[in-house]
Amino acid sequence: MTPRWTRRAPVARAVHAAALLLAATGLAHTLWYGLREPGHALAFGVLVTIGELARRGARPGEREPAPLGAAGALAYALLGRSDGQPTGHGVLQVVAVLVAAQLVASVPQLARGDGPDADQVARRLLTVSFTAVCFQPLFNSGRCERWLGDGPYYAAFLLLLLGLTALCDAVLAALLLRARTRPRGSRATPVPYGPLLRDELRALTGIGSAVCANGAVMALGVAAAGLWALPVLCVPLLLTQLSFRRFAAVRTTYRQTIASLARSTEIAGYTPHGHARRVAELCTAVGREMGLTGPELTVLEYAALMHDIGQLSLVDPVPAGATALLPAAEQRRIALLGGAVVRQTGVDPRVAVVVERQADPYREQPLSARIVRAVNAYDDLCGESLSGPLGALEQLRLGTGHDYQPQVVEALARVLARDGAAPVPLG
Repeated sequence: MTPRWTRRAPVARAVHAAALLLAATGLAHTLWYGLREPGHALAFGVLVTIGELARRGARPGEREPAPLGAAGALAYALLGRSDGQPTGHGVLQVVAVLVAAQLVASVPQLARGDGPDADQVARRLLTVSFTAVCFQPLFNSGRCERWLGDGPYYAAFLLLLLGLTALCDAVLAALLLRARTRPRGSRATPVPYGPLLRDELRALTGIGSAVCANGAVMALGVAAAGLWALPVLCVPLLLTQLSFRRFAAVRTTYRQTIASLARSTEIAGYTPHGHARRVAELCTAVGREMGLTGPELTVLEYAALMHDIGQLSLVDPVPAGATALLPAAEQRRIALLGGAVVRQTGVDPRVAVVVERQADPYREQPLSARIVRAVNAYDDLCGESLSGPLGALEQLRLGTGHDYQPQVVEALARVLARDGAAPVPLG
């Protein structure tokens, strides 16, 4: 089940409009008054452009596809000195250089059909501008030097400012992601903001922390040694980006392998086409609705993809693969067989536990197993119920006394209502 997006939510339009107004103001001011320290503007502009161009091949789900460009932009926003001499480029020139670099980098990206994402561009512009607004006026007025000096207090101030910038970026990212999955209709339940923000904050400990740290180091390095420090200081981030890309490639291959294993039941004729994919997508949506974190959602998705793999051990296929209609003892036997198969594949043991426990009474199950059980039953019953999704959901509600957790069923109802899958009445 893919969420249906109709139009941008007001918050997304407001974020894009603010970024566009800021970009126009920065470009107009710089064109009118000219560049200050054009050499520095050119050096950092080239760095951001190279970073944006290096994002070719970025994979879906990467929160920061251009870490070198992000670090370069943050470094320019935090630049107060170069080779010991004060700079004075100001906030609007930071904005203009970033916008110009984005525009230059977008030309070859658009030519190869890989243009920048509007949400990411708006986030980058607003967060870098936030950093520049907090730092540039304070430094150019001399108050930063009087209050903090050039020692460890100054470095700590930069790190604190970058921490606030990362928090600002996480808030914007969660808002824009929530706007992307905006529910259809004014009465639909909105996507919960809390879990989205929590996932973004957790992601800051990964590539986000490397970007912020390198931004501060670049600014301090240029302040002490001039522009010659930039090429040297870019190397650690380039290595980090390479390692992260390799990790993302391994993770993508891992998921594709699990998806291929899940399709084996469809190829063998044990389950309907697309059943595992539908259950996995719905389980992920319900898990996010119930506040599961990123790693927990990954385990849930993998378990949902492989939840029917135990059917491969059956001599005769279950009609339509609908295990929800089997006796409880047979459901447990198939679940235990599936868990044994999952353990032999070398997948995360937590996935096997969810697959094994999916047929237990819900009060004895972990939350992920409760979600898989309810969503699998919903997809099975949709094909059996004469009234379609609405009738399937009502059958789940009738079984909440023993088989399905009421909170999971109601979370499923909210997801279905939000995505327009059916006119589902909320309990």
